[in-house]
Amino acid sequence: MTVFGDFNEWRNDADALENEGNGFWYGFVEGAVAGQEYKYQITNGENSFARVDPYARQVTNSVGNGVIYDHGAYDWEGDSANCPPHHELVIYEMHIGSFGGQDSEGSVGHLDDAIARLDHLVDLGVNAVEVMPMAEFAGDMSWGYNPAHIFAVESAYGGPDAYKTFVKECHKRGLAVIQDVVYNHFGPSDLDLWTFDGWSENGKGGIYFYNDDRSETPWGDTRPDYGRGEVRTFIRDNALMWMRDYHVDGLRLDMVPHMYTHQGNYLDEGWSLMRWLTDSVRTEFPGRIMIAEDLHKNPLITEENEDGAGFHAQWDAAFVHPVRAELITPDDGQRSIGAIAEAIAHHYGDPLERVIYTESHDEVANGQARVPQEIEPDNATGWPSQKRSTVGAALVMTSPGIPMIFQGQEFLEGGWFRDDVPLDWKRNEDFQGLARLYSDLIDLRLNRGGVTRGLTGRGLNVHHVDEGSNLLVFQRWLDHGPGDDVVVVVNLSAEAMEYRRIGLPSGGLWKLRFNSDATLYSSLFGDFESFDIEAYEEDADGLQWHGNVSVGPYSVLVYSQDA
Repeated sequence: MTVFGDFNEWRNDADALENEGNGFWYGFVEGAVAGQEYKYQITNGENSFARVDPYARQVTNSVGNGVIYDHGAYDWEGDSANCPPHHELVIYEMHIGSFGGQDSEGSVGHLDDAIARLDHLVDLGVNAVEVMPMAEFAGDMSWGYNPAHIFAVESAYGGPDAYKTFVKECHKRGLAVIQDVVYNHFGPSDLDLWTFDGWSENGKGGIYFYNDDRSETPWGDTRPDYGRGEVRTFIRDNALMWMRDYHVDGLRLDMVPHMYTHQGNYLDEGWSLMRWLTDSVRTEFPGRIMIAEDLHKNPLITEENEDGAGFHAQWDAAFVHPVRAELITPDDGQRSIGAIAEAIAHHYGDPLERVIYTESHDEVANGQARVPQEIEPDNATGWPSQKRSTVGAALVMTSPGIPMIFQGQEFLEGGWFRDDVPLDWKRNEDFQGLARLYSDLIDLRLNRGGVTRGLTGRGLNVHHVDEGSNLLVFQRWLDHGPGDDVVVVVNLSAEAMEYRRIGLPSGGLWKLRFNSDATLYSSLFGDFESFDIEAYEEDADGLQWHGNVSVGPYSVLVYSQDA
């Protein structure tokens, strides 16, 4: 095995590497410097192959050359990771290639374009961005879930220095960065890893991959061999690289069921690899967050005991699927407020071990559209779409869990997600009232007014569920008391409700902090006259106190008491 490149005039026999055993090789090439391109020449019997370094920190493109890169040369200006406590996280999922709002359809957004939009996220009030995969992929345009070189930042987005600058600029603005990574498969195209040294069995991928039916995934036969020590180390090294070298505040692992199952069978080495990753991060980078996409409501994903995978949180299918279903159901008579109540109450032992949302990259593509588009396909900006989609936003921000919104959701982005269609930032002007609604909800969620601390807590009591009228009332708390206890009223019907008796957790005046029907959010809203509630001592809904509430159609009210 040799290394060749700019430093030796691309002579593939000039600099040999020595075998350390266990699949590792090493060498020292005098005169090699950062910025030079290189490859390996691998000889196996009579066959010889030129390959990109699997650990290359930079590549010219997915089918090009490796580039020598010096992580130590970048000036971080004292930057360090600073993930907010999990109970205070509000996540914004973004796709670098489309987020910045490049000039035209079919063009690729750059990390600089994303940086230019970060102040919008500050104004919105989120405190974390979850970045769809950044590893080098085939071509220049993709969602990123087809990694070709997992240690190299996508060249079309700007490469490693550009990503470091993005992370640094996020941190300057108080935004944590959670990086989406893909370990359930590689590629499947533009893979130098495929038959890396020429060997394979059964027409499969060779030394990096399973060479039997365990290779099969929905995206091709490219599942890494999690039982091979070198492959396990390769993946662990990658996970820690994002934390160490790019200062990211957490990782989100894509579709982990395809790491620990195959064809319905349990894959023990995949599960143990996940646990090794989470243990390594918890040990070496305490305070950062590991999130799994499982979507099978598996409580072991977030268990820390010996049987668990040890993730801090997982995307919650038990929230997004029923909530979306009830939001987009056209007929109030067919809508189940009880299903919403169950979604709010679902948890995995700890209510903060779930990420809750109504839109993500998966939920707004692959045959599904954005929530407003699903509500009224022919009029996605009309009254029903605006009203019911904002009810969804309010449920996300007031339910127990880690809330997440998808790029453009705050300004009613329509259609479905495509990597070749940029966000329409003009909508941020056209629907600035709705962006204000999201911002106000986030402020409530993070207790920025000092009177809704309970929304950061784990406490929940769903105490009023009226299936006949689609009225739901629930209480949230951290420690209880004024400024802490929060009461949320949800009307998921087209009819306003007046003077409805509801239970309250304590006596005195409950002040209206948020009314989603306010016309400051949209000229289509009705500004229904909701009001503060005086609580009187008499049982209702299993609580000692009661009051009367009036709420507009498809609206959410948030109440609390002064501290």
